[in-house]
Amino acid sequence: MRILITGATGFVGAYFRRHLLAHTDWTIVGTSYPEPAPAIDPEREQIIPLDLRDEQATRAVVESYPPDYVLHLAAQSHVPTAYEDPWGTLRNNIQGQLNLLESCRALDTSPRILVIGSGEEYGRADEEDLPLIEEHPLRPENPYSVSKVTQDVMGYQYFISFDMPVIRVRPFNHIGPGQSPRFVLPAFASQVARIERGEQEPVMYVGNLTPARDFTDVRDVVRGYHALLLKGTPGAVYNICTGEAHTIQSLVDHLLKLSSADIRIEIDPARYRPADVPIVYGSPAKLTLDTGWTPEIPFTQTVADVLEEWRKKIK
Repeated sequence: MRILITGATGFVGAYFRRHLLAHTDWTIVGTSYPEPAPAIDPEREQIIPLDLRDEQATRAVVESYPPDYVLHLAAQSHVPTAYEDPWGTLRNNIQGQLNLLESCRALDTSPRILVIGSGEEYGRADEEDLPLIEEHPLRPENPYSVSKVTQDVMGYQYFISFDMPVIRVRPFNHIGPGQSPRFVLPAFASQVARIERGEQEPVMYVGNLTPARDFTDVRDVVRGYHALLLKGTPGAVYNICTGEAHTIQSLVDHLLKLSSADIRIEIDPARYRPADVPIVYGSPAKLTLDTGWTPEIPFTQTVADVLEEWRKKIK
């Protein structure tokens, strides 16, 4: 079996490749932009530089390596960046997926395709509507989530119009070692590690600490992707989440418990978003029913693992 993974060298892509190398005998073709990264296992992997916005280049890669499975991870996924460059985010995420689906449609065979959306698609919800199920209305509140709603419904359209086995996924916030410090947990953990080493004054700069989110460990997320590639129903959409919400404040609190440093918290207005949903968490019941997946790694372990990663980096 051959799988094509777009965004294969990113945060989630690297974890997914390691998961497949450990649990399958599949051959992996990964795309990376703008530069390729080294393969984890050169005998089973090939990493190719590809800008998915380039229609001809995308078609050439798909035709050269016709896949049995496709995991479409490549996207601009940073919400603050989406606010700074909304058209760049929309164009990148929408045009890239369109070129990929059109290239797969031209194949003689029809690979099973996982289109990755986001729990951000749901926007804000009343507390009586929580946990969010897949049938909940989509109310995107930022350019990134607008792009993800478009990718989501585009995947459904290709299933309906062309009978392509497209499965849509709405992962909620995922965290873990290796994530960019542009995101909330590594942004906090890196500050704690620098404070402990004396490289930063004993002040942690934070944004809005009141929002509550459904945080899933990235290692659990990639298990969910693998399960859906094998057992997901084409045309269907699935949440990947834990069913529990943790405030941003709780991230800070857990990090402070793990550190012996005397750290003061200071609000940085520049870290606030123009719109921030107060609380959101989802139900993974449909995913569990169809695949047997359940989250395994506790929230507290993930926080500890990320802090330990940054301690090693700073050291």
